[in-house]
Amino acid sequence: MIGRVVALGGPPGSGKSTAGRRVAEALGLTFVSAGQVFREEAAARGMDVEAFGGYAEAHPEVDRTLDERMQGLARPGIVLDGRVQGALCRRHGTPVYAVLVVADETVRAERVAGRDHQSVAEALARMRSRVEGERRRYRSLYGIDVDHEPADLTVDSTQLPPDRVAGRIVEFLRAQDGGVSP
Repeated sequence: MIGRVVALGGPPGSGKSTAGRRVAEALGLTFVSAGQVFREEAAARGMDVEAFGGYAEAHPEVDRTLDERMQGLARPGIVLDGRVQGALCRRHGTPVYAVLVVADETVRAERVAGRDHQSVAEALARMRSRVEGERRRYRSLYGIDVDHEPADLTVDSTQLPPDRVAGRIVEFLRAQDGGVSP
């Protein structure tokens, strides 16, 4: 088992959730996605992610509740997928490997468009709006600028297939934790 929380951050469409699921599977860890929880909450309220993001900006308890839930799970054996989770773990003194998955904005927009069945232009506009809204919320709530948080590992997924992104993360984690295997 990995001796710390593994927190995956990165912008929408970077591949962090796909990588997180594969890393968890490869290492026998549990995967939890803040984005998935957020989407489920949006759907329960009859909103899409963009509308719910606007709602969350006006209602800080949405993010606080979600982040408290995620941080309550922060322990070895868990992969937390969420843009701010690594920073929150560090601020709470929770041992964490903060991994950042990044990709070119155009590639991310193409991925999101395919996933959400929308045009690339629409995906890009929504993605930019979402990123800016999250940036404002995390600064306001926690004083965190996710664009300037240090990462223990950064993987650029622009030209890498998901298995290679996950493979790089697994290699890093095994090297950090002394060659641990599931």
